[in-house]
Amino acid sequence: MIVLVGLVMWISLLWVGWALVFAGGENALIDTIDGSPISWVERFYFVGYSLFTLGNGEFVPRDSVWQVTTVFTTASGMLLITLSISYVLSVLDAVTQKRSFATSISGLGLRGETVVTESWDGDSFDGVELSLNTFTAELNELTTNHKAYPVLHYFYTEQREAAAVVSIVVLDDALTLWRFGVPEQHQPSQVVLVNARAALQNYLETLGHSFATESDTIPPDPDLSALRESGVPTVSDEEFSEALNDLTARRRALLGVVDADARQWPGIHESE
Repeated sequence: MIVLVGLVMWISLLWVGWALVFAGGENALIDTIDGSPISWVERFYFVGYSLFTLGNGEFVPRDSVWQVTTVFTTASGMLLITLSISYVLSVLDAVTQKRSFATSISGLGLRGETVVTESWDGDSFDGVELSLNTFTAELNELTTNHKAYPVLHYFYTEQREAAAVVSIVVLDDALTLWRFGVPEQHQPSQVVLVNARAALQNYLETLGHSFATESDTIPPDPDLSALRESGVPTVSDEEFSEALNDLTARRRALLGVVDADARQWPGIHESE
């Protein structure tokens, strides 16, 4: 609806604008049928078929100035149609990319703990860097799309697996567990983790400027016990809790984005 209203407004404003231009000349147009005076309705009609290049010929511009003006009217109409189609296709492509990114993360798990435990091979997180680099690139693209097409935030899906904001929370929880919940000697590449967390922070700042506000509450902490049950080495609860204290603002911002999208925090009233 937002996209439709936007397109209708573009067309309406352009149509009214050119109608006012042609209304500026009392004898700008000629009735080729009976030569009668041109009414306001007929001016709108002339501008309309000039914009959409119908070329009915019932009314024509009187002299060279208005003939050139008519050419610009038709050119602007063609340009508007081209840009409108390009805009809609670009938005739909961005929506597809947004949902594809979400499903890629959801395929690894519906919670950050699951993503971490599923990537543990018993000795290390070998190979996870490739997935994280891919997610980082896709997240950067998603952030760019949000800046280019702010309407993207309002595209909602009933499928939880295709909800980008929820998958981003899952990814952030996984990054938090890798960075602060796992001993340093077992962590994935620090460069990859830092890049992924920076991309996620950029996404949060982009949405925070226009669409979401930081929540007043702190979301549930990632669960280290789930990692321990799967044999993943972890730091102590105290060390992990201390690290989470420094991430309070970031996690509140994440919860604010989830609330703005009318979602629930991953792990609340859901199971894998």
